Amino acid sequence: MARPRQFDEDEVLRAVRDQFWDAGYAATSLEDLMRVSGLGKGSLYAAFGDKHQLFLRALRSYNDTSCGYLREMLTSTPRALDALRAFLAAPVSDPGGAAARRGCLMANSTYELATADPDVLAEARRTYERTSALVAECVVRAQHEGDVPADADPIEAARALLAAQQGLVFMGRTGLDIDKLTVTARTLAAQLLPDA
Repeated sequence: MARPRQFDEDEVLRAVRDQFWDAGYAATSLEDLMRVSGLGKGSLYAAFGDKHQLFLRALRSYNDTSCGYLREMLTSTPRALDALRAFLAAPVSDPGGAAARRGCLMANSTYELATADPDVLAEARRTYERTSALVAECVVRAQHEGDVPADADPIEAARALLAAQQGLVFMGRTGLDIDKLTVTARTLAAQLLPDA
């Protein structure tokens, strides 16, 4: 009879997610995964499959959690325009700049793997379409509130905001000074979102 698992799968996924996030997929070894998870090779592979399957599971968990947080932020902010501004400026919201330098796990993984890994490409498309749809719903709310022109295409506006935000993520990963990156975020917001 199989023994019950003696570990918390969510905790293990968080630990390996952070390892992949900090080092990247290629630079993360099986030894790294065993060290951060506290599991042996057999237990790790029995529970999650090989390194690639474990990575995809951690990435999907990260994306699902991030989309949940995004939905909550976009719907709970009283004014939709403020929520859109917060979404755009998220990469520079940490005053010390650590979040900007770390980047986003999905963006980092897309840069590293999407051209060679169809599973990562599919996950990136799924996530970015979900994100665009959430932001587009907020654009519609901003239109109803009179802050975004009624003739603006919500999905195109959402994709423009996502592209700008991901550009900030990329620039943050290059080590650009957080003050300069914050000015860039403000400039993007001024170009893409109405003054009000």
